[in-house]
Amino acid sequence: MWVFGYGSLIWHPGFPVAETRVARLHGWHRSFCMRSIHHRGTVADPGLVLALDRAEGAVCDGVAFRVDPGAEAQTLAELRERELVSSAYLETHLNVTTGAETLECLAYVIDPDHDQYCGGLPLEEQAWIIAAAVGGRGPNRDYLFNTAAHLADLGIADADLEWLSARVRELAG
Repeated sequence: MWVFGYGSLIWHPGFPVAETRVARLHGWHRSFCMRSIHHRGTVADPGLVLALDRAEGAVCDGVAFRVDPGAEAQTLAELRERELVSSAYLETHLNVTTGAETLECLAYVIDPDHDQYCGGLPLEEQAWIIAAAVGGRGPNRDYLFNTAAHLADLGIADADLEWLSARVRELAG
C-alpha cells in the first residue's frame, strides 16, 4: 500500500513507513484551498490547509510512502479518521511517478463542491488567514512552516509556499 503525501503527511505521516520516495503527481496542484474548521482553525475562525486541487497541466511534487506490510488496514482506518473528519477530502487512488516507475497511491483530494472549498484565494488573503488562525492541532502558521521546511529539505520547490512562509512570518511578527 502506497500513500501520497503533499502536506502534513510529509512531516507527520502517523503510520508505520517501510519506504519513502519523492514522487510527482500530474493534473493536480498543492493548494491552500480548504478551510480548516477542526485542526488549524475553528468554525468561527477557519484556517486553511492544503489539498490537491485538480488543474489542467499542473504537477505536485510530494512523497510516496510505502506502508509497513501488515499495517495496511490500521493505516487506512487512521488515515480516514484524520483526513475525512469533515468530508471535504475525497479518498481516491492516483498514479504518481518516481523516476521511471509509476506507483498507485492512496491520496486525499479536495471536493470542489464542498462548502469548505475555497480555491482561488489570493496569496495575500491566504497569508492573513494563516497568520491568525488556530485550531485543535495548533496555529495554522506552524502547519505552513513545517510543510515548507520539509519540502525544502527534500529539494522540492514550491514558490507559493515559500512566499506564504515569508509573508506569514512578517505578519506574525
